[in-house]
Amino acid sequence: MTHTPDEPLPYTASPLPARVAVTGAAGVLGVHLVDRLLRSGCEVRTLDLRPVPAAPGLTAVTGDIRDPAALAEAFRGAEAVVHSASALPSYSAADIRSIVVEGTAAVLAAAREAAVPRVLHISSTAVYGLPRTVPTPEHCPRAPVDPYSSAKATAEETAERFRDGGTGCLTVLRPKTFLGPVRMGLFDMLFQWAEEGKNFPVLGTGDVRSQMLAVDDLVDAVLTVLCAPSRIANDTYNIAAAEFGTLREDFQCVLDAAGHGRRVVSIPSGPAVAVLRTLARLKLSPVYGRLVSKLLADSYVSVDKARDRLGFRPRLSNRDAILQTYDWWRGRRAAAASGSAPAGVGRTSRDPWRQGALALAKAFF
Repeated sequence: MTHTPDEPLPYTASPLPARVAVTGAAGVLGVHLVDRLLRSGCEVRTLDLRPVPAAPGLTAVTGDIRDPAALAEAFRGAEAVVHSASALPSYSAADIRSIVVEGTAAVLAAAREAAVPRVLHISSTAVYGLPRTVPTPEHCPRAPVDPYSSAKATAEETAERFRDGGTGCLTVLRPKTFLGPVRMGLFDMLFQWAEEGKNFPVLGTGDVRSQMLAVDDLVDAVLTVLCAPSRIANDTYNIAAAEFGTLREDFQCVLDAAGHGRRVVSIPSGPAVAVLRTLARLKLSPVYGRLVSKLLADSYVSVDKARDRLGFRPRLSNRDAILQTYDWWRGRRAAAASGSAPAGVGRTSRDPWRQGALALAKAFF
């Protein structure tokens, strides 16, 4: 999957489980993962609040991850569960905690009740908060700074108690922000400005290094874990791009692809941060506090452990992932213009987030 013949695995890989259950199957990761599992010959059972399109080998359950009956139905006969359902940082604190913390506890309880031998929990590097140690290794303490990262950290603690119970194999994957086809969210703003021939602002010099992850590589990591022996899989791993540059370089590659000759332009970070944080408090901007801080300092994690123990090597760089997503976005934009694609509402990462007051700033760039 992610290895070349001259890079032997550090273990003997098993075949993929025959039956895999996926929560959050209609989300960005879920869509790509379900497709890959089906193409690999697995039977897939899905659970999501949104309907999942029918496909051969797919059993879709429409329901909430906090509903024990829906979970029991989705996990029936599963040999592995991939828990990718989550909330967005833009949700209310109460909703984030309910979905991420209570939802994870319900998923793990249902997996234990169904005697599922292997669970893979999708967490986030957000659990590190705003670490001063970069690259950040897995043993760096969790230091959440907002409702989203706090909920993710608490969900990990719940997962670790499940793991310590010894009733099955549990993997925690901590991906960086991932993107690829069907991903919208805040990337939609960059793509819109590029397509409309606008310059794009960056705080300060824009020379901070910010690591991302292609969703295809995250899917590779999930499949790698599902095939790894329990002694390897029963652990926690960072998953992120191995090749990445600065925010200025990553944003500029989109402007170059748009072909309007526009540039990334620096704006004074102090006043801009004050404005962004005020707009966020007033709910006039989707740029939440932790994201503002990440735009001001290097943000990347160590992927050495996943490489050395899992043999995992990401195939796409930040630039590859961003341009792949931009190409998909352009196609979707053309479809929307023709009336063949539905408009999003900004409640998931598959929808464009409302830019709020930031849309007015385009006039100055």
